[in-house]
Amino acid sequence: MIRFYKTPALLKKLMPNYTWHKPSAGNTLYLTFDDGPIPVITPFVLEQLAQYQAKATFFCVGENVAKHREIGMEVAQQGHVLANHTFNHLKGWQTPLPQYLHNVQLCQAELNQLPGAATQKLLFRPPHGRITGKQAAQLRQEGYELIMWDMLTNDYDKTLAPEICLEKAIQYTQSGSIIVFHDSLKAQRNMQYVLPRFLEHFASSGYTFSSL
Repeated sequence: MIRFYKTPALLKKLMPNYTWHKPSAGNTLYLTFDDGPIPVITPFVLEQLAQYQAKATFFCVGENVAKHREIGMEVAQQGHVLANHTFNHLKGWQTPLPQYLHNVQLCQAELNQLPGAATQKLLFRPPHGRITGKQAAQLRQEGYELIMWDMLTNDYDKTLAPEICLEKAIQYTQSGSIIVFHDSLKAQRNMQYVLPRFLEHFASSGYTFSSL
């Protein structure tokens, strides 16, 4: 199986209107977590981040926010950024434009009920990175910044050994990287192994962790 960890430079050039990384004068990394909030898993992430005074961006699935509002509130109260990942984790390539936009709106409505979320910048990440040009153009018109990634941990891949997941995550991360983890059941084993060690490695190397 071919796994992509580092986003190819050519893809970034072909899609320049998306945010792939954040150039930084210092050693700053941008941790992101997709698909939560989820009981047990998201609180584990928050606990790890707090140990390193790390801030992150959580791309939330709206139906999970609706089901686990208290966890979403904890994310917000700890100073992290809440962002939109559609209400039902839709694949943009397979979803008509009106349905897709409505699903994004449903997710945003859930997020806006959490403390401070309504005043945050509108950030959106398409599930699986799949979005059409028309969907993207309309979301930008509505004020969303479309966030992709510079480094994908592949933590959701159950065939990937945790040790290899960590090795590759460290290898392909550099200052300014937008890094994708998942606070999901599918990613639980790898994420819970990798995240504490990833934080320790880069914190001891003088890096800080910021939200977008």
